[in-house]
Amino acid sequence: MPDITTQVDKQQDLASIKSKSNDAKKAEKRSKKEKKDKKDKKDKKDKKSKKDKKRAGDSDAGDVPAKKSKSSSDEPSKVSVPLVSRSEANAFYEKNKIVVTGGDSYLPFLEFSQTPFGSKILKACSKFSKPTPIQSACWPMITASRDVVGIAETGSGKTFAFALPAINMLSTKHGSDAKRCKKPLVLVVSPTRELAIQTHEQCLEAGRELGISSVCLYGGANKANQLKELSKLKPAIIVATPGRLLDVVENDQAVDLSGVEFLVLDEADRMLDQGFEKDIRNIIGMLPGNTQRQTVMFSATWPKSVRSLADTFLNNPIQVSIGADELAINERVEQIVEVVDGKQKNFKLLELLKKYHKSRKNRVLVFALYKKEAGRLEDMLQRKGYNCVAIHGDKSQGQRLDAIEAFRNGSIPLLVATDVAARGLDVPDVEYVINYTFPLTIDEYTHRCGRTARAGKSGVAHTFFTQEDRAHSGSLINVLKSANMHVPDSLLKFGTTVKKKQHASYGAFFKDVDPDVKPVKIVFD
Repeated sequence: MPDITTQVDKQQDLASIKSKSNDAKKAEKRSKKEKKDKKDKKDKKDKKSKKDKKRAGDSDAGDVPAKKSKSSSDEPSKVSVPLVSRSEANAFYEKNKIVVTGGDSYLPFLEFSQTPFGSKILKACSKFSKPTPIQSACWPMITASRDVVGIAETGSGKTFAFALPAINMLSTKHGSDAKRCKKPLVLVVSPTRELAIQTHEQCLEAGRELGISSVCLYGGANKANQLKELSKLKPAIIVATPGRLLDVVENDQAVDLSGVEFLVLDEADRMLDQGFEKDIRNIIGMLPGNTQRQTVMFSATWPKSVRSLADTFLNNPIQVSIGADELAINERVEQIVEVVDGKQKNFKLLELLKKYHKSRKNRVLVFALYKKEAGRLEDMLQRKGYNCVAIHGDKSQGQRLDAIEAFRNGSIPLLVATDVAARGLDVPDVEYVINYTFPLTIDEYTHRCGRTARAGKSGVAHTFFTQEDRAHSGSLINVLKSANMHVPDSLLKFGTTVKKKQHASYGAFFKDVDPDVKPVKIVFD
């Protein structure tokens, strides 16, 4: 007879095994379920992440990616505008007569939202609907750290073409460290006090929201105040004229230029060709080598006489030309040339002012050649009842600044000036320029005419041409023809021969040679 106890034990063991088996199955089922839940969550998360990346990718496709900044306070513009295609870029270049040499892989920024500049930098451009052609073409190259030569008509927005990329570099590369610097990181060299001051003001405007400061160094003003400002602000940007900059660096040792990463030569043709060459060589000799810094040059003219010299300071540059390299006069300027007898110029000027300055409120700029001539015209016009003021080299810097400010705000709408104002004056509402005396060079004529028709407006440049100016007739005729302007028969009578360009110091006896080439000794047997 079977043992009941044994059977019970067996049944208990079977039940226990069955229970354990069921528990194991339940545990395995729970484990599988947990794994499945985890997998589902992971898949869902990955799917969401992919969607987010795709959306971000779609957004990035419409904007040029900005470099990461130490400071995240300046967010890029959130408006997404697709980059232009190559065909659109070519059409833009053709429409604006833009020629790019040395690198054609960069597509222009046709909208502000396509740039890598943050909203705080772009605030300086809030009054403009879109970039100017020189800005559109140059910004992609400069923000890619390439050396650039930009040639464009006067009043085309060249200052912001280099100022915004410079400040963007400071913001993205140095972040909050750019607010106070032991050594300046950006250097802008300008030929005239007025131009330096205006460039400095625009740099301040563009860098204000980021706390990036600029100091302007120029002659004719109190140097002690400028040194005090340097010490107080420790600016990332210095805008200077060559003479005062060298004085502050060499004599006062108040600035160390060995840390400059971004160099700008504004009005580069004059900086390299009209007496500044030695100073510019000295200044650039204090900077890091041209492979350790970025250099950009801007001008309205780019004659052959300065190109080879400019190349020695540049590293594999890209050149952006709008119009001709030799002369680039704004097409919105109506150029009128009147051949007159020198003795009749005073009478002709008064007749023109009756026509052009009838309201006595619109801005008119009269150019004279010499300081005494400008002073004489100022006295004559004031005696005739005109509210006018003059700026020239015999006036103090304070008087010159006051005169320009009065002209800019319209309280004195008639300004007489020598060529100190030909390149440095930026007043958007100058309706008429009168060249009372023709300048010494055709390049200065270009810059004089550029004081009108700025910021997209149109203007008139009326020029008196006399027998004494006949050496410039050929060059002037070429400029008028290139702009489809009327050439008077009386001007053609002086001839169309273009006088050889003379050196500022050596005149017609100058020979353009390479000073680094060693002489060859010739031996006669």
